[in-house]
Amino acid sequence: MNIIFMGTPDFAVPTLEGLINSNHKIIAVFTQPDRPKGRGREVVPSPVKVKADANNIPVLQPEKVKEPDFIKKISEYNPDCIVVVAFGQILPKDILNLPRYGCINLHASLLPKYRGAAPINWALIKGETKTGVTSMFMEEGMDTGDILIQREIEIKEDDNAGTLHDKLSQIGNNVILETLDKLERGIIKRIKQDSSVATYASKIKKEDCIIDWNAGAEDIVNKIRGLTPLP
Repeated sequence: MNIIFMGTPDFAVPTLEGLINSNHKIIAVFTQPDRPKGRGREVVPSPVKVKADANNIPVLQPEKVKEPDFIKKISEYNPDCIVVVAFGQILPKDILNLPRYGCINLHASLLPKYRGAAPINWALIKGETKTGVTSMFMEEGMDTGDILIQREIEIKEDDNAGTLHDKLSQIGNNVILETLDKLERGIIKRIKQDSSVATYASKIKKEDCIIDWNAGAEDIVNKIRGLTPLP
């Protein structure tokens, strides 16, 4: 397949790397614009941009992917599929309907649990003992599309947000490759999400990082695990 990849942080890099080393062709990468980072506020590229540049893949960095110029650019690339991993922007219907095989998203939870921006953190904070990754068809809702493939893993007692992030990002690479293979062969199965049991994982805010020392010991430990390293 000719694929456009959309992603930004470290979590997306193993999937991009897996696609680069597969029989698919990455025709372009979309990622967030370079941002100031750290105490020195030095402007740095996203990890996905660094990986794409190292492999001579064209990189586009729209402030808003829904702008007509970028929709036109995507249309000109004529991708068979768009793969999205932690891109950081919501795709409009005009983009979702472009690729022959649709737009596939990798999400770091067992959907419909923990829809939203910070599923790894909240799974730990809430004391979950298992989690996983889900590939799904994208639609206009936030993480509401049909489930394609899920992989479940145990959350170990010594896991924190950092270790769980790394485990899930590696599993996600294999899930996306399997999803694309089954999609291309026409044997993929779609499972509707049951929104009645959905839970949500909003972006971590400063107030979420406050520890209530009057809470139970287990709750305090889970919060520290879910916020290590600090988002």
